[in-house]
Amino acid sequence: MSLKQFNPRNTVLFAFMVVVALMRIFLSAEAPMNPIATFTPLGAMALFGGTYFNNRAKSVLFPVLTLWMSDIILNRFVYYNEWRFFYEGFYWTYISYALMAVAAKFIIRKVTVSNIIIASLAGTLIHWIGTSPGCFMIENSMYPKTWAGYFTSLVAAIPYERNFLIGTLVYSGVLFGGFELLQRRYSALRPAH
Repeated sequence: MSLKQFNPRNTVLFAFMVVVALMRIFLSAEAPMNPIATFTPLGAMALFGGTYFNNRAKSVLFPVLTLWMSDIILNRFVYYNEWRFFYEGFYWTYISYALMAVAAKFIIRKVTVSNIIIASLAGTLIHWIGTSPGCFMIENSMYPKTWAGYFTSLVAAIPYERNFLIGTLVYSGVLFGGFELLQRRYSALRPAH
């Protein structure tokens, strides 16, 4: 790769996402399966990647890939104590994060506080509705495989989703605010038009 092909913008965006994944690992390791463990930067990461990566494939792929890499580490050291690439029902979670990134692409056409708040609310709704089947449909689920069971799983997820929303809002402020400041200072990080 020549120096002319080097894209500092994408490198910095990906570095932000790696830092977010590391934060998720440390937060989850401290309080696994606790509602506070859902106060993570993952929702903000999906919105951030969906907003800033110009390439549509990268805008979805990078957040999901970063989620997957952090899942592998957490599966090994926190949840299963073995190297496990996927867990039961993982695709519900990954599809939800991909949809959050796509939603950000449409909602945050211009980075403003109101657009970030709207995208955070939409992303949390996508996460809430989209990841609940992962808990509801797994083999050893505590919820019956009925509509009532699904709605019970949605209600049970409310404390987790509240923390997810708060985490998404707080970390979105940090990620978006930090990158916007960097773009103002370094013209190489601004999108090429």
